[in-house]
Amino acid sequence: MPLTILVVDDDLGTRLSISDYLELSGYSVITANDGQEALAMVDDYHPDLIVTDIVMPQMNGYELVRRVRQQPVFRLLPVILLTARTKTQERILGYQSGCDLYLPKPFELEELAAAIRNLLARSQIIQSEYRFSHKENLGGSFSTKEMDNHKSLSTHIQQSHLLSSLTAREQEVLELLTHGLSNADMGSQLHLSPRTVEKYVSSLLRKTATSNRAELVRFAMKHGLVD
Repeated sequence: MPLTILVVDDDLGTRLSISDYLELSGYSVITANDGQEALAMVDDYHPDLIVTDIVMPQMNGYELVRRVRQQPVFRLLPVILLTARTKTQERILGYQSGCDLYLPKPFELEELAAAIRNLLARSQIIQSEYRFSHKENLGGSFSTKEMDNHKSLSTHIQQSHLLSSLTAREQEVLELLTHGLSNADMGSQLHLSPRTVEKYVSSLLRKTATSNRAELVRFAMKHGLVD
């Protein structure tokens, strides 16, 4: 299942060159034209990493990172700032806002990809260690019966959280997936391009931790995500 990267830049050429290169590198890429649009997409898609410009309309990169970091679930989300601003004070401002890496323009796409791989690898290690530590703490604190009750409650909460985390459009795509429709057929019904449909499918795979469409459909039916 590909990791999802959000690319934010008001320059179409830069946005396309980065997204095309990352998609060829095996990532699922979503894009935004400014910080305001990006903030909404962070909530909708829960990307694994953000690459953002600083100078943009509506909301600049500094403010975007600050707003993202205000949400506990995204405090460890890797963020790379891209900008032509190279003064020391501006780089300091970038790090103070909460970015993980400050990459000055012009940059090589290969260098950006290497930085992304490094940050994603570190992020996954941190998340893995947190989950392992959390399981150990639970195992040492509860009896077997209490653990079963906790797991049952936890599963119910996770399912409720998952359902609430799906956007209206994702729920529509998921419903059509259960009918075995292709991207083109779903796009026709939802007035979306097949590529946009595929991005919604990728987001659903990531949110449900499933590896293919068949697993996704079985998961959705088992957990009551579709009627």
